[in-house]
Formats: sequence, C-alpha cells, structure tokens
Amino acid sequence: QVQVVESGGGLVQAGGSLRLSCAASGSIFSINGMGWYRQAPGKQRELVAVMRSGGRPNYADSVKGRGTISRDNAKNTVFLQVNNLTPEDTAVYYCNADLTLRPGDRTEFRYWGQGTQVTVSS
Repeated sequence: QVQVVESGGGLVQAGGSLRLSCAASGSIFSINGMGWYRQAPGKQRELVAVMRSGGRPNYADSVKGRGTISRDNAKNTVFLQVNNLTPEDTAVYYCNADLTLRPGDRTEFRYWGQGTQVTVSS
C-alpha cells in the first residue's frame, strides 16, 4: 500500500507565497521522481514542477523564476514554494510520485495525492 499525502495550501493574498509539502509512504523500493501539478477550475491538469532523482528540476513557464521544487530523499518528501502569487495560481495542487515498488522491478508506477486547494485573493 502506497500513500501520497499533500499538506499546505489554503488562502493566500496576491503577492504572497505558498509552500506545499508532499510525502510518499508505504511499500516503496525507490522513488524515481516527484512533482507537482495543478488544475484550475475548467482547465486541464498542468505541470508545475518535477524533479527526477539525480536530475535537475523542470518548471512550467508559468512559475519559472517564482517557484522552487526541492526534495528530502531521506523522508520521501517533496516541497514546492511559489512566490509572488497571482490569482492565476489559484488551483488544486496535486503531488505525484514515480515509484519502483520491488527490487529489480523495471516497472514504474505513478501515484497521486488527493490534492490541496490553493486560493489566491486579489
């Protein structure tokens, strides 16, 4: 059983910052990547930032220069900080983890968290 659980979010004023956390737990052999996506009302889910193990972060253009993704590998946790928020950042933010569940298993599984609402007021 694998769980991916986000925390943080809430109501933030424009110009403020958000910091989200996400932890993966359960029967995991390795975490190959973790990332953040978001879905605004009436829109498709979109990438915000992702980080593969041993790789460089990849950011959506919408958060480049404002966002920072980081990982604590010892705690199977990923963080997202976005500064200088605007109402366009309002969305449900989802965390994902790309996992290998067993040693020697080449199959990678993607797990999603339940999402956390971020609302930016103008």
